[in-house]
Amino acid sequence: MSSQQRIRIGTFVERPNRFLAYVDVDGEIVEVFVPNPGRMYELMIPGKQVFIRDNPAPHRKTSFDMIGVRHDGVLISLDSNLPNRFMKNLLESHQLPFFTGYSKVISEPRVYGGRFDFLLEGESKRAYIEVKSCTLVVKRRVLFPDAPTLRGARHMKHLAHALTSGDVDDAAVVFVIQRPDADIFSPHDGNDPKFGDALREAHKQGVRIIPLLTNVVDWNLEFVKTIPYDLGPIKDIHFE
Repeated sequence: MSSQQRIRIGTFVERPNRFLAYVDVDGEIVEVFVPNPGRMYELMIPGKQVFIRDNPAPHRKTSFDMIGVRHDGVLISLDSNLPNRFMKNLLESHQLPFFTGYSKVISEPRVYGGRFDFLLEGESKRAYIEVKSCTLVVKRRVLFPDAPTLRGARHMKHLAHALTSGDVDDAAVVFVIQRPDADIFSPHDGNDPKFGDALREAHKQGVRIIPLLTNVVDWNLEFVKTIPYDLGPIKDIHFE
C-alpha cells in the first residue's frame, strides 16, 4: 500500500453537505470528501469511528476520502463507487453463478439516452445489469434508497423495457450491500415510493432482483451470499 493509500482512523464531527465532512484525526479537524450522495443519517452521527484514506491531488479541495464507518460494531463501506468495481471483478472472473453464458463484459453501455452499468454478451445471449449501492439496514432489513432517486426509478423502467422489447434476453438489478448484517432486502417506500413502484413493476416484467451481501476486507468487498427480498410496500420503518 502506497503512502497515498494510507488509511487513518478518526472521529466523525459533522457533515455540512452531501459530499463534505469534518473528521477529528488525532485532535486535528480535517475536511474529508464523502464519496456517497446518500443521506446516511443513521451513520453520520458525531462521535462515530470513521476511516479516511489519503487521496491528495492538485485539483481536489480535500486530501482525504471517507471510506468507512463502524456502526454498532459493524464495519461498513461508504464508497458508492466500490460496488461497481466489485461487480466488474466478479463478472470478469465468472464468480457469480446466476450470470452465465457470456464471454464479454462491457461497462457502462449507452442505451435509451443514458447508461446501464454492465452489458453481458455471449454467442446467443445478452443481459443488462444495473448495480445499486446499499448501506441502510434497519432491524436486519436492508433498504434502498436512503434518498429519493429519480435516476434509480428510470433505470428500473429502462431495464423492464429492454427485456420486454427483446433488446436483451436477461435484465437484472443487483443491490450490493456494503455491510454483512442484513437478512432481507426491501425497497424503501417510505423514502421513495416511486422507486418502489418502479422496482415492483420491473420485477413483474421479468427483471431479476439480486441482493448481494458483502464483507469489507482490506477496503474491498468480499461476496458472502445472496439474501431474499420482500417487495412490500413497506412504509413503516422505525429507527432505534
